[in-house]
Amino acid sequence: MIKKAIFKCSSEKLSQIPKDSLRDIAFIGRSNVGKSSLINMLTNHNGLAKTSSTPGKTKLINHFLVDDRWYLVDLPGYGYARASKRTSEKFQKIIMDYVFRCEKLHFLFVLVDIRLEPQPIDMEFISMLGQYQVPFAIIFTKCDKISAAQQSRQVQIFEKKLLETWEELPTMMLSSSLKSTGREDIVSYIENLIN
Repeated sequence: MIKKAIFKCSSEKLSQIPKDSLRDIAFIGRSNVGKSSLINMLTNHNGLAKTSSTPGKTKLINHFLVDDRWYLVDLPGYGYARASKRTSEKFQKIIMDYVFRCEKLHFLFVLVDIRLEPQPIDMEFISMLGQYQVPFAIIFTKCDKISAAQQSRQVQIFEKKLLETWEELPTMMLSSSLKSTGREDIVSYIENLIN
């Protein structure tokens, strides 16, 4: 159970992130996957992460201190084409530096819109996590938008796609920010990681 979450800082490079020994649990996904809504739902704090209908709103690494025990980290979305090429490369550099070089990163949740077929950019990113041995799980977002039968079919399609290159599958969870689906599962999963 998350009791309190407060904004700590925004960073545009690794040298600016908090220097303490608390662990980072980070969230990432394609632009507009519902990341800010999920973070707000998990922390029970409506305006914690800024939500927007405009993709690519999060441009910095945002640290939120949770229960004075760990950091929830909101990372910029990847794969948003409408930002200028130079700017989107900059987002990519922020993401790459943090995900693959930051020693504070303890675990990463990759968010995937359950309504879509497996997207090449998600697959490419997940594949890189494997190469760099970054521990991660997948959270399917927007589950309220489709039926339970469709959800399970979409998850199977995703698993099948992953098994083309992965020997074993990562943990996968279902969520809906609108209905608070998955909140307890995700929070208790994080509790286990922290403990």
